[in-house]
Amino acid sequence: MWGQNSSFFRFCNLYLYREQLQEEQSATERDTTNDVWNYVVFVSFVVISALLPIRKRLCRRSTNSKSKQDYVFGAGHISTLAMMLSIARGTLGVISVLGYPSEFFYRGSAMWESLYGVITAYPIVCFVFIPVYFDLGITSVYQYLELRFNSRLVRCLASGTYILRTLLSLGVTIYTPTVALNTIIGVPYWVSLLSITLISIFFNALGGLKAAVAADVIQSLSMTAMLVGIIIYCSITVGGVDQIFTISSENDRFAFFNFAADLHLRVTTTSAWLGELFNSLSLLGCQQNFVQRYLSMPTFGQIRRTLMWNIPVVILLFSLPWFVGMAIYAIYWHCDPLKASVIAKMDEILPYFMLDRFESVPGVWGIFVGTLFNGALTLNISNINSLATVTWEDFLSLIPALRQKSEKHQLNVIKLVGTIYAVLIMGVGFIVGLLSGVIESSMLIISATSGPLLGVFVLAMFIPFANWKGAVIGMIASHLSILWIVVGRLIESTVSDTLLDTSIEGCYAELMEAQKNASLLVVALEEGVDAIETSNLLNRIYSITYMYYGVFGTVLTVLAGIVVSLATWSSHDQYNMKMLHPAVRWLYSRCPFSGKHFGSFEVTTKETAPKC
Repeated sequence: MWGQNSSFFRFCNLYLYREQLQEEQSATERDTTNDVWNYVVFVSFVVISALLPIRKRLCRRSTNSKSKQDYVFGAGHISTLAMMLSIARGTLGVISVLGYPSEFFYRGSAMWESLYGVITAYPIVCFVFIPVYFDLGITSVYQYLELRFNSRLVRCLASGTYILRTLLSLGVTIYTPTVALNTIIGVPYWVSLLSITLISIFFNALGGLKAAVAADVIQSLSMTAMLVGIIIYCSITVGGVDQIFTISSENDRFAFFNFAADLHLRVTTTSAWLGELFNSLSLLGCQQNFVQRYLSMPTFGQIRRTLMWNIPVVILLFSLPWFVGMAIYAIYWHCDPLKASVIAKMDEILPYFMLDRFESVPGVWGIFVGTLFNGALTLNISNINSLATVTWEDFLSLIPALRQKSEKHQLNVIKLVGTIYAVLIMGVGFIVGLLSGVIESSMLIISATSGPLLGVFVLAMFIPFANWKGAVIGMIASHLSILWIVVGRLIESTVSDTLLDTSIEGCYAELMEAQKNASLLVVALEEGVDAIETSNLLNRIYSITYMYYGVFGTVLTVLAGIVVSLATWSSHDQYNMKMLHPAVRWLYSRCPFSGKHFGSFEVTTKETAPKC
């Protein structure tokens, strides 16, 4: 009897085992098929979206070579809608797709309020910055500084600041999709970085501003569609949009309207608004890749419409990733993948969600990874174009041997410079992972470099007695001061990076053991941070939130510039008064000290404006 039962049980076990093997084999085949589809979708998406903007260039005969003016400003008409999407896309970048959802999941909504600063910056740039240099007929925005201060040194310092900031920011940008590729399909970081760099070099040689704008439009639309799709899926999964808000609210993810005066809090409403305002003014009003887009439009009226109509577009594109963060938190609020040691970095939360929820759906994560990859690629190409243009106009054109070359030869030099920058950006991308997340890295870089650049433009436009000596000393003093604080912050252990509480109560049982070890490490690290004395003055300075770096840098540049200019002004510092803002010229002519002629040149027209 037992023998029969034993044989029967062995037969049943064997049958069940064979069924299990067949199911596993079938699942493996399905996974392989899905992987093939995802790879096909990924490659197709990147290739098609990258080739569309330069399709005319690829079909153009070699005799119709692109001119330097075409490469820089985009010969032909670029529609207002396309320019709006391009400017909005450049403001936000691909970093937001990964960074903002993880920021909300692990730190809450405080950084979301930086949107206030972005919105405030648009009308200021439109009605304060653009009117000053729109009619000057310049190629590089930093040419304006030379015209205002009669100094090539000021122009080179500003150009160098822009180049440094852009190189560092693009390093963060091209690093962003490598996180998704490594998380989802295990592609090494160096392979992704090298691929983006090589493709950027190729398309930089064929493209130009018009191609960059078209690529930005494609990327903006695809990114928006992907984010909306994620929000819809999560809403259906958790039981509605209201449930998403409820879960986030009950777990303290909303942190709006915190006006605390403590400068050491990572982000408050005040620091988010004020810090992002200064950063956005520096980006939108003083950075080549944005001004290059403004100057490509034929009239100031079109620029004004583009910038003002762009505000709701920016609100939408800026807020979508935050809504995605809310939606993903509603899915994983009871089972944090980072705390459960399923992912290694907080920026991997969105790629993990895509893999966890859509692994069995052919092509979904292929589109997701393709969007990130193509986003970094197009932004890299667009900014390489601007970097190369600035380097030529502000540095290389000074070399007589190059300046006397034909336009075709000059264009080849600009493209070669773009290739060199692409390689340097790849090098920066390799070290970005040392900082705490892509949002942290991006905000730190932008804040640290925004102040000196914005400050020198404020001196040029609004301070009638500012001279080149004040501008140079102000920028150098600001750079050195902010650099000192940033270095101190990076090496100072008292700067903690605390995250909001998360739960793993809803995780699978097999993940609990791994969490125990991870939680012990987290507790030990937190105890170590709390035990360090933070009353030291230098420690207090280093731990000031980086959100204020742009504010401090701007104020320091302006104050130092004013003091030095008043002390060193001479008749050799006279300039064309047209370089001042029209409102400042009007006020200055009615002030008691207007008798002192800081500017004695006649106001010139666009045709007779002095050139470099």
